[in-house]
Parts: sequence; C-alpha cells; structure tokens
Amino acid sequence: MLSFTDQLGRIITICGNPQRIVSLVPSQTELLFDLGLEKEVVGITKFCVHPAEWLLNKTIIGGTKTVKLEVIHKLQPDLIVANREENVKDQIEELARQYPVWVSDVNTLANAMRMISEIGRITFTKEKASKIITEIEQGFTGLNSEIKRVPDPTNEKLNAGKEENPKTISALPTLNSRHPAEYSTCYLIWKDPFMTTGGDTFINDMLQYCGLTNAFSHLSRYPVISIDQLQTTNLQYLLLSSEPYPFSAKHMDKLQQQLPDTKIILVDGEMFSWYGSRLIKAPTYFKELMGRI
Repeated sequence: MLSFTDQLGRIITICGNPQRIVSLVPSQTELLFDLGLEKEVVGITKFCVHPAEWLLNKTIIGGTKTVKLEVIHKLQPDLIVANREENVKDQIEELARQYPVWVSDVNTLANAMRMISEIGRITFTKEKASKIITEIEQGFTGLNSEIKRVPDPTNEKLNAGKEENPKTISALPTLNSRHPAEYSTCYLIWKDPFMTTGGDTFINDMLQYCGLTNAFSHLSRYPVISIDQLQTTNLQYLLLSSEPYPFSAKHMDKLQQQLPDTKIILVDGEMFSWYGSRLIKAPTYFKELMGRI
C-alpha cells in the first residue's frame, strides 16, 4: 500500500498505480489528460469541457456539486480527485468512506504548482507533471518581467501562515511604480446577486499577476456586492468573467451606463480560475489582456 497526503492534510492509501480514476474538478480533469491518463480516467463531471472528446467517451458522474454517487459506485474507482471549494463536503466524505479521495485546496499559484506535483506523484506521472510545472513557471516568470505586480498586504494577511512552494519564488510580486488605485479592479463571477472575489481566492492571485489591485481583497471568498458598492469604490476596471456566470456584451453595456467612468472588459474565466495545466496558457492571455487595458 502507498500513502499520500492531500492538500487538506488527509492521508489516503492506494494499492498501486491507479487504473480507474474519477475526476470531480474540470481544471484537474484537463491536467489528467495532459498527464497522458486517457485510459485511466473513467469518470468526469459534465463541466469537464477540456478535452471536449472526454465528454463523449467518459462516464459523466453529474456536476461538481451534484455528484451522482450511484454512478461512481458502478465505476468502482481506485482514485477520486476532488477539490475543497468546488465539491460538496458531505459528498466527498461519503465517497471517502469507500474510495481513496485526494482533495486539492488551491488559492495561489504556489498551491497550484504543489497540486500538479502531487497529482503527478499519485498517478505515477511525475516526469510529465514536472515538465508542466516548468512550463508554467517559465510563463509566469516572463509575465512577471513585463507586468509588475502590486503587492497586496490584505491578501498576505489572509494567507498568513500558508506554506509557499520554493519553486515559485521567481514569480513572486515585485513593486509597481504606479499607485495601486490606478489599477483598482473588481472581478465579477455572478449576477443576481452580483458576486466578486475576495483576497483569499485563486482569482485574486491571478489578478495580482496581471498587475491589478483587487478592490475587494479585504473580503473573504466570494462576497455579494451591490451596484452602490461598485459605484462608490472608484473602480478603474470591472472584469466580467465568462464563468461560472456567462457574462456577455449586453451585461457589459448595461453596467457601463451605471459605471460610466469604469473600463469594463469581458474576460476568459478559465484563464483566471483554472489551476491545472491551463496555467500554461494563462501568461500569454494575461499579456494580451493587459495590452488591451
């Protein structure tokens, strides 16, 4: 038996190289694909849209928060990959009574690197995982040299005591010569009610890599906010994400009328919130986005 510790500090044991893997997290499903685990992955969620062909040839086990336990039982997995935030605690605990469930907890780039490394270990694809990590590091180091990040003391306080991965030191923030207010930004993930991202989220970390200051970093998780709050925050930028709520041009136009002095931009939510191998593509996207800003 082999033992592994997940990002919640839970120890799980597996008999050997997993042959029947179920993924409950879209960004981690894509990572498993890029690790070359085509045959080993047997079940995914309906939101695991990358790679597209897996939606056709893998068993769909429901949504990230509506897992169909009976479908998973039929698959008899020898490893389930989950996430603390994206999946429902009660469902994960029930599955963990019968199967090895490795749970990630990702709110920074360093956490993401550690997750990729550990999934590489538990799936016996360490070499491929290391190559993915190296490519991500190179991309973010290059991004950091072009876009100077604004260090966020509120975010540092919220994440105090959390271990950083020494492999990502090269990508840590550098001082921005301009005042943080010039980059004051709100990132919306939901409508009716409007919801944004706090300082202890992965999206917040990605905003900093873009050189943007999260106007709501003093809050935690995904707080509900009002139009009045947006109007009185003196925002320079309002980013409307493509997921989980699919903001579009019509929403941008309406909000622009209410926030005439704020630049509003539609952004690719996968680039800001997917913390697997899609991070390879994120730096190029962020450079292009900041070029438009």
